Amino acid sequence: MNIRTVAATPFTDQKPGTSGLRKKVAVFRAAHYLENFVQAVFDTILENADIPADATLTLGGDGRYLNREAIQVILRMAAANGFGKVLVGQGGILSTPAASCVIRKYRTFGGLILSASHNPGGPDGDFGIKYNTPNGGPAPEKVTDAIFARSKALASYRIVDADDIDLDRIGTQAVGDMAVEVIDPVADYAELMESLFDFAAIRDLIAGGFRLCFDAMHAVTGPYAKEIIERRLGALAGTVINGMPLEDFGGGHPDPNLTYADQLVATMYGKDAPDFGAASDGDGDRNMILGRGFFVTPSDSLAVIAANARLAPGYAKGIAGIARSMPTSAAADRVAQKLGVPCYETPTGWKFFGNLMDAGKVTLCGEESFGTGSSHVREKDGLWAVLFWLDILAKRRQSVEQILEDHWAIFGRNVYSRHDHEALPTAVANGIIEQVRAACATLPGRAFGNYTVKACDDFSYTDPVDGSVSTGQGLRIIFEDGSRIVFRLSGTGTEGATLRVYLEAFEADPARQRGDAQLLLAGLIAIADDISGLKARSGRERPTVIT
Repeated sequence: MNIRTVAATPFTDQKPGTSGLRKKVAVFRAAHYLENFVQAVFDTILENADIPADATLTLGGDGRYLNREAIQVILRMAAANGFGKVLVGQGGILSTPAASCVIRKYRTFGGLILSASHNPGGPDGDFGIKYNTPNGGPAPEKVTDAIFARSKALASYRIVDADDIDLDRIGTQAVGDMAVEVIDPVADYAELMESLFDFAAIRDLIAGGFRLCFDAMHAVTGPYAKEIIERRLGALAGTVINGMPLEDFGGGHPDPNLTYADQLVATMYGKDAPDFGAASDGDGDRNMILGRGFFVTPSDSLAVIAANARLAPGYAKGIAGIARSMPTSAAADRVAQKLGVPCYETPTGWKFFGNLMDAGKVTLCGEESFGTGSSHVREKDGLWAVLFWLDILAKRRQSVEQILEDHWAIFGRNVYSRHDHEALPTAVANGIIEQVRAACATLPGRAFGNYTVKACDDFSYTDPVDGSVSTGQGLRIIFEDGSRIVFRLSGTGTEGATLRVYLEAFEADPARQRGDAQLLLAGLIAIADDISGLKARSGRERPTVIT
């Protein structure tokens, strides 16, 4: 086996975010850029962990542009760095939750997932890569910090000279002395889903005339949804729309929200709408849930799943606890209180949930950014959430809207919305955040109409498992009645900055619970602009996306 050592250029990039390294395709295609980062990952995990001889690695991605090319490079580097075997999804495909499933089932030494999540793809789009540890979850901060430090000091990378393998042929091939097993990317995941949910009850629901529509957005979940929803659950062919994964996601933006999943939204709000609609994102870890003419916020979705968890066979014994990201509404907290289980408020980033799940403290987790999941894997899981909803619908035989109205009648409604201001000039976004930060010292006790500020802080988190501390996680303005405004810069974009503003108010009056969220939150929206000067600073009258 001919191993070459190639001179590397140390990175000068900013530290990768919680979701790994995301850049424009053109950046990844620059000479040695991909190789430099992969070698930094390999150096870090090989030097800082007890790795068995000839360890196995999991590898796959969401099928976006550069996915196949990057996989061939990574395989040659894995062989040069001493891995004994790589499990790779057929066609280079593995959804993020399916990759976690494979890592955990076959006990591989983690895996590399190639995705920029919900960001656009294609030659002018985005690409990304992250390392998931042997528990199946995203690497914790101590590992990502070490990878970043290594990338800045890297002198060379190792790679073998070898021909490309056939990614479309299931079976075992070789790259140098390393075995490469091309696996069915769907089978293991589908088997896991069938062990968690009552497929017989869902099949009976669908056979009785229940209609649904799943929008895969030309992203990775198309093959998974077709196998599970159409073949195993018996939904009509064509139930899964935009089901062919494409390198550029069909020119769309694979983010399952009311703006970008416009075809699904038009279907669910149109004449003769199906009973249930759902969508997932680029790498399959996010979801959007819709009823007929009815949108379920991610916060409410987590709360409803938690309140009805015992209906699903995999959760029939109950749940250990719930965790939610700080910007997610407190709807799940109310369910946890009634169930008598803990509810943890964490920073945004699934790796924070992983510690809690590994310690047996929580079963269900959710983020307001359309991510929901459980301890079945260590990633959020879009299709899992859809199947959980179908299980609930099959058992309760109510509409999505009726289920939410019943839930609000019991727990009250946490009226909630997220306003995304995408691709802002970085200086403008930072200026808005700094204005809010400066105002925090004088806000407590200040009245804005019916709202009086109780506290204002920059959220920090001490992990109850390992004691690690995470600071600077988002600016919170908390009012006396429990309402909140949260300002946070997102790390998921590759162009400019994305400023997210989260708005939450509790409504106990059943007569007002069915009102439009934007109208019910109008007072908080005005306060948010007053404090931040957002419109004046950005020159924008409306957010890019409202959910």
